[in-house]
Amino acid sequence: MSDTPGGSGPAGQGPDDDNPFKGTPFEQIFSQMGGFGAGGGMPDLNALMAQMQSLFAPHEGPVNWQTVTDLARRTAAQEPDPTVTAAQSGAVADAVRLADHWLDTTTEFPSGVTTTAAWSRAEWIVETIDVWKVLVEPIAGSATSALGQAMPEEMKQLAGPLMAMLGKASGAMVASQVGSGLGALAGDVLSASDIGLPLGPIGKAALLPTNVAAFAAELPDVTTDDVLLYLALREAAHQRLFAGVPWLRDHLIGAVAEYGAGMDFDTSGMEEKLRGMDMANPEAMQEALAGGLFDPEPSAAQKAALEKLEVTLALVEGWVDEVVSQATAERMPAAAKLQETVRRRRAAGGPAEQTFATLVGLELRPRRLRDASTLWGSLRTRQGAEARDGVWMSPHLLPTAEDLDDPLGFREDSVSPGELSDEEFDAGLRDLLDGGGDDPRSE
Repeated sequence: MSDTPGGSGPAGQGPDDDNPFKGTPFEQIFSQMGGFGAGGGMPDLNALMAQMQSLFAPHEGPVNWQTVTDLARRTAAQEPDPTVTAAQSGAVADAVRLADHWLDTTTEFPSGVTTTAAWSRAEWIVETIDVWKVLVEPIAGSATSALGQAMPEEMKQLAGPLMAMLGKASGAMVASQVGSGLGALAGDVLSASDIGLPLGPIGKAALLPTNVAAFAAELPDVTTDDVLLYLALREAAHQRLFAGVPWLRDHLIGAVAEYGAGMDFDTSGMEEKLRGMDMANPEAMQEALAGGLFDPEPSAAQKAALEKLEVTLALVEGWVDEVVSQATAERMPAAAKLQETVRRRRAAGGPAEQTFATLVGLELRPRRLRDASTLWGSLRTRQGAEARDGVWMSPHLLPTAEDLDDPLGFREDSVSPGELSDEEFDAGLRDLLDGGGDDPRSE
């Protein structure tokens, strides 16, 4: 009896029959990692064992981040990712230096750039992985805890060592998803601060020349030099804001982490599913795990926290948009077109936003960027750049979602700091920050 051309099994046997992991959680893991061939046949056993060892190697926390990094780099390498040249590094450094010089005229915040970098996609993954750990681990831990809590007591006793293996398999699936997501995201981001969060090391202004070139190629009426300088302005503005507002970095990253850690999962039907599941039947286990076992269900408190977080992100992006617009107004004719392109790119919820939502369970709402930019510009026009930037002194002073609904009316009747004495201003700020949960704008 002859073998089938695409596999090692007997004639009449389908390609999936060569897959010993069909119907188990491992099928999803290895298929995402490219472990099975296009025809579904057996993978290379040496590669398979190496993947197994990587996935189940001892590690701290719910996710093996070495595996995540390896998977992300392998995913990014599916597209050309050339090594950054000395000329590209020099061009980025020159652009950031000029950008910082232009921004000196738009804000009292000093430069936040201590070093510049031109990253390949692989380097972006390595340089940002520490922040992704903080963002992703809380929700991964919440999901794993939900599985353990929902399993009936009698099943826990019967499962014994299998529970630990299920935990490892769950962590491996999270690692494969995060790794694939970061690898895809690396092909889309333009700079270290492209999604509004400070993902890179403090003070390092970084751009990705390969991605910048691809972005510039979509804009035939704008020179590559203008594109690079405009993106350097945005990156330098982000760095300036995060350096000038010391609480902002931890505030944003901590808020995302707390949101994930407090995520509730709808486990109403989970216990019934698990109680009737044959623990000796891997296919039944896989069906339960893949069938919507976890459905994130934000609580009322989380929904409120989410809105505040999204507003803060919009305010960051809006401030960057406003100061870059101010810096380029008399210097770069192409800036208006680039501003609109970047706004639409963010508002369309492109790959960056979609991947971010998948990785941390948080969907950004960049459509509020326009409102935030209008609010900051209006405040500067009425009261000056000092008043605009002074709002960042404390999170208690930041505009709310309601303020973004009426951006031109924010602090329309307020007194400019320049009209107050230093003693009056300091006393008012102390009273405001000592006021606990009261809304300072209600007085």
